[in-house]
Amino acid sequence: MTVFLVGAGPGSADLLTVKAARLVAEADVIVHDRLADPAILELARPGTEFIDVGKQPGRPTPQEIINTLLVHLGQQGLNVVRLKGGDPFVFGRGGEEADALRSAGVPFETVPGITSAVGVPAAAGIPVTHRGVSASFTVVTGHRERGGSTNIEWEALAKVGGTIVVLMGVAERTVIARRLMDGGLNPDTPVAAIHWGTRPEQHTVRATLSELADLDIESPATIVIGAVAAFDFTQPTTAISTDLVI
Repeated sequence: MTVFLVGAGPGSADLLTVKAARLVAEADVIVHDRLADPAILELARPGTEFIDVGKQPGRPTPQEIINTLLVHLGQQGLNVVRLKGGDPFVFGRGGEEADALRSAGVPFETVPGITSAVGVPAAAGIPVTHRGVSASFTVVTGHRERGGSTNIEWEALAKVGGTIVVLMGVAERTVIARRLMDGGLNPDTPVAAIHWGTRPEQHTVRATLSELADLDIESPATIVIGAVAAFDFTQPTTAISTDLVI
């Protein structure tokens, strides 16, 4: 049997890949995080064991424990699905889990998923690139490591141009906004924060960079910073300015 590191996509069960859906339906054990839509888990067959290792704010499951659990389950000859939000290798720590499995000699396979960095903005009508507006996008984590920092040079990032997509950045949004502005990014740069993107409870808050710190938003949220954040292609009749803010 094999441990499958499966990307569950940005949230909605409709965005699960065909292969991921098949593996969920065939699994003996599903080790899932807190972003997994319950509708995805309902695809499992009767008798499947579910293990919740979700990293709740203030109550995280240590990654080392998850790695050990996957190795243990894999060594039992079980068909294991490690269900991860988005894509396993985009801030999903899938690389750490793959390394642990490889070191233990446990067979594994990675199944890509739609990353929240692209799928969530799209669901909110925001293209992360747009001709004449943004020719590139940068995906960064806003999560602060325990006792440390994000190790992101926000001031330098402010000068790169294009779109900035921040995952896991709600708690650090005040610092992020300040440092981007310190780096020269215009305080009037559009910002969009999408809460529970692609799920029925999806909610988008739009503002400017100078207002980001005071936005009433909760985790999980994907934050888009840049001129494209002013777009809303969910509303065909809305006139949107394509003036690039730098």
